[in-house]
Amino acid sequence: MRRFILTGAPGAGKTSILRALETRGYAVVAEAATDVIATYQAGGVSEPWRDPRFTARIAEVQRDRQQLPVGPGTRAQVFDRSPVCTVALARWLDHPAVPALSAEVERILRHGVYERQVLFVRPIGVVEPTAARRISYEESIAFERVHEEEYTRLGFEIIDIPPGPVAQRAALADRYISSWLDPGRTGSAPE
Repeated sequence: MRRFILTGAPGAGKTSILRALETRGYAVVAEAATDVIATYQAGGVSEPWRDPRFTARIAEVQRDRQQLPVGPGTRAQVFDRSPVCTVALARWLDHPAVPALSAEVERILRHGVYERQVLFVRPIGVVEPTAARRISYEESIAFERVHEEEYTRLGFEIIDIPPGPVAQRAALADRYISSWLDPGRTGSAPE
């Protein structure tokens, strides 16, 4: 079973694309950070990213989700972000590299947990604020660069998913993943 990462700037449309991929039959794994933030906020902590253990908790949830059993015949999972995104988040928040996060990144690299091609969803020009997303569009662009730098530094290949309608973006992601799963049948990745 192969694991693919979908990432990008906050508010770029990753969740919408993942929902569309799920309807196409992909096993989709939800973003851990949003759920960790919701848990903190339900406990009365309005800005959990100020807690130095925040990124370690995200890395733990990411590891737990990655290690959950999948259904028989599942050929591919698509993850909404990965521990590399959590490294970018720690850097963005100016948090120290906590041992749990460093160990998780080392594990995923050593064992080749995720495919080296990363589907990178480019911004759509606006960021809708949520309880978990309190970032301006300008900040999201800067945060996107931090993500791209971390993935590149760790040897991943960035594959752009440009702005556009959700169905078009999901179809492009599907074509890429299909070409990687069955290179002889579908030919090379889309141009």
